[in-house]
Amino acid sequence: MLIETVENDQQLKDAFGVRRTVFIEEQQVPEDLELDEHDDSAVHFIGYENNEPIAAARLRFVEENGKLERICVKKEFRGRSFGRQMIEAMEKRIEKEGLKQAKLNAQTHAEEFYRSLGYETISSQFMDAGIPHVTMIKTLN
Repeated sequence: MLIETVENDQQLKDAFGVRRTVFIEEQQVPEDLELDEHDDSAVHFIGYENNEPIAAARLRFVEENGKLERICVKKEFRGRSFGRQMIEAMEKRIEKEGLKQAKLNAQTHAEEFYRSLGYETISSQFMDAGIPHVTMIKTLN
């Protein structure tokens, strides 16, 4: 998968399209919760396979953390390490910014996946957009 940091309108449209497919259509997250005020200031990532947008994520810098958000891979492309690749690209960007910790709010069904990448759960379960989540952190090199 080719992962790019969004730098133009088409890439942003592609990233929002993947997010719309996964979160709004598949998971029934309300659009006003999925696409929010943080999109304007976030760093967005888009993943392409054979020129097709298949994965997306956004990164914000909050309280000395790189906060990984909206990480998604289209259903038909899951199970092929694309999510792992996206997270690794985001972690590299966090390190490039001089920060040492990554933080995310994981849907509980993905908690084991993030744990396998070195993330540690630091919260009790909570609901976000009607979906159970936990907060996780990872200290980067």
